[in-house]
Amino acid sequence: MTSEPAGPATGEEVIRSVLVRIEGRVQGVWFRGWTVQQAMRRGLAGWVRNRSDGSVEALFSGPEPHVDAMLAACHEGPPSARVVKVTLRPADPPERPSFHPLATL
Repeated sequence: MTSEPAGPATGEEVIRSVLVRIEGRVQGVWFRGWTVQQAMRRGLAGWVRNRSDGSVEALFSGPEPHVDAMLAACHEGPPSARVVKVTLRPADPPERPSFHPLATL
């Protein structure tokens, strides 16, 4: 008898949460505002903030395909941005169910 790999039952969404760091020309080009719009369009929870080192950091949480689409969009960013590097790591889901900007860290 063979067993099938463990996974969600048919119809269940896999929720993915990732902490992302975006580097390049990503501050002063409306990256945070663009990120809020893009994440809300995709129904994601989380936050975005500028960092004092010039990067942008974000937490994205939601259905896996929507998070994956957001990550792909972050490689481009808004028209004036020049994204050089996007790194991510798994994260815990956010405490709030909405997506919002945070103050610079």
